[in-house]
Parts: sequence; C-alpha cells; structure tokens
Amino acid sequence: MAHIPRKRFGQNFLQDQGVIAGIINAVDPQADDVVVEIGPGLAALTAPLLARVPQLNVVEIDRDIVSHLSSIYPPERLVIHNADALNFDFGALAREIAPGKRIKLVGNLPYNISTPLLFHLASFSDIIYDMHFMLQKEVVERMVAEPSTTDYGRLSIMLQYRYLMDHIIDVPPESFDPPPKVDSAVVRMVPYDVLPYPAKNEDHLRKLVLASFSQRRKTLRNNLKGIANDQVLADLGIDPSCRPENVSVAQYVALSNALAN
Repeated sequence: MAHIPRKRFGQNFLQDQGVIAGIINAVDPQADDVVVEIGPGLAALTAPLLARVPQLNVVEIDRDIVSHLSSIYPPERLVIHNADALNFDFGALAREIAPGKRIKLVGNLPYNISTPLLFHLASFSDIIYDMHFMLQKEVVERMVAEPSTTDYGRLSIMLQYRYLMDHIIDVPPESFDPPPKVDSAVVRMVPYDVLPYPAKNEDHLRKLVLASFSQRRKTLRNNLKGIANDQVLADLGIDPSCRPENVSVAQYVALSNALAN
C-alpha cells in the first residue's frame, strides 16, 4: 500500500523486523488471549499478532488504513474499529468480546497524543491484563522514573500508582518510515491487582499531584500553600522544604489520604 503518512495522526510506520520480533516476544500472545491493537497502521505488528491469535481487534482512526486492512484480512480474523483511541470505550469493547476476561493492549501510539491517551486508558485498568506500547523514549523515561531524578514527575506518579512498569526495548528513528525526530522505546505496563498504596479519593490525589508540580523548581511548601501546612507534611515524614520530585508515590498517596480526611 502506497500510503502517505499523515502528520495530523502522528503516523510513523514501524518497519524494523528485529524490533517487531522483540515486541511480539515481549507481548507473548497466547491463542486464548484477547488482544487489542491501537493504531495498526500498515500491519507491522498486526500480521505477526494474527499469526499467534485467532482474532485481533484493532482501533484505527485513518479511514484509508481501515480500507486497506479490510481488503487484506477477513472480518472474522481482524475486527476493525474506525475510531479515535482517545475517545474509545475499551471497557465496552472488553465486555462485548471477552466477558469476564481481561484484554492485552498493544500499540505504536501516536506521540502527539501519548500522554492524554495513557491517562484515558488508566480508567480501564480493571479490564486490562497488560499493555505494551511504543512511545517517545523521553516519555517512557518519565513513566518509569524514580523519585529524586529529573524525569520523575506527575506522569511518573499517576502511572506508577496504578501500574508496574518496565522499559523493555529502545528503538532508533531509522526503525520507522518516515523516521521520527526522536528516539523511541517500548514500555510494558501491568495494572496492579491490588494497589500497593490505595488512595481514598483518586480525584483528590490527581489534583494534589498537579498542584505539587505546578512550579517544579519551588519547594513543596510553596506549591501546597493553602493546601497542606508544614505540620501535616512533617507528620508524614515529608520535608516541607523539599522539591516535589523528592516525594515518593507512597508519600503522595499518604498525604492525599490525610488531607481527604
């Protein structure tokens, strides 16, 4: 298919067979797994996934690609949802195709919507077994970052609250057509069956973390002025003069729970 990549969809098509094999091996799809691919593009991952599973669901926004894939694969093998993944109800899909089972999500995500898409998918974590995504390497580094590092921030905290994550493969620009201007990486995300640090009010936690990082170079005391005083922070073992990146996920949840009371 002579498809011209569309910038508005953030299209960069994976073509490196070694990288493709590495991703498929990491996903390790079994015949009875329910797999959903986001952004199948020109079927770089779709074809090897279909070699492992009897049916694959894909979510694709580009109608030309939908038409192309429909001409290659029969509908009983490839079920195509022509939709924007940012607005797609993965929960409804799981209930329809796999009642009582959790799904495996795979995708080379458009880098221009990766962060909001990750937050959108977080609302479906109860029906997800695991996720393997290609993302901008810088984003993956932020996702898996440890406290007290420059990459650690709001994305790190809110995703690590819900998932166990591993940075598993680095992917250079020349692995794509056209080559992106950035390095890429693949991350594995596995939702916790039981949250290690459950928040009493997750919306409160989100707002607290957002406020904490409102001015990254300022102290936690300054960023949380009017929200949490020094005594509340000190009682939880948090130094009020530290910066927001020095506070662990467990400490943010403990602070949120204390304030929510």
